[in-house]
Amino acid sequence: MSPAVPVPSPVSFLEKTNAFFDRPLGKRGRLTVVVAALLLIPTFFFPLWNMTLFSNQFQDGLDLHIYSYTLAGGHTASRDDLREINTLNHYIGMRPLLESDFSEFTWLPLMIGVFFILALRAVVIGKVASLVDTAVLFMYSSLFSLWSFYHRMYQYGHQLDPTAPVKVTPFMPPMLGSRQLANFQVQCYPGAASYFIVAFFLLLVAALVITWVKAK
Repeated sequence: MSPAVPVPSPVSFLEKTNAFFDRPLGKRGRLTVVVAALLLIPTFFFPLWNMTLFSNQFQDGLDLHIYSYTLAGGHTASRDDLREINTLNHYIGMRPLLESDFSEFTWLPLMIGVFFILALRAVVIGKVASLVDTAVLFMYSSLFSLWSFYHRMYQYGHQLDPTAPVKVTPFMPPMLGSRQLANFQVQCYPGAASYFIVAFFLLLVAALVITWVKAK
């Protein structure tokens, strides 16, 4: 008979997990978290998301840039893209895009600032547990932010004024990729700030992996 393979007990697993959470991050881990925190600073200067609308009338495209704290349209010498987009929205019965309608512009910059502080706090405390807390909270907050963005897009495309001059079927603007909406080709894609945010999370995970490898 072959010898029985020992099965780790739940108590042993919990003890090892708790021991890992109590481990110090080490110099490489802490440096990685510091770099991650610094990557959050550019998110205030670049858009989180971009949307471009193409049509025969606007072959060069109407640009909408969504920052963590404001909306901004592209500009030319004779055109404000945000104003043009709101004019088009009026014809199909969609609400104008106004900063005052976006509660996200109040809490998103605050959330980014909080995670900057939490990351540096994890560096100062120097424990895996603190870094895990920051990474888990960040993942939850990011998923909530994506849901909030999706919900906002859904509302704009479905709450149309029935008395509008141009009747269109309620629609969902694309969150990512391209879609034909009436006579417009709409393209939506992440801005540079979103890539910085993803890099922040990946570096937090990298710091955990570095510590785990060192513990092995």
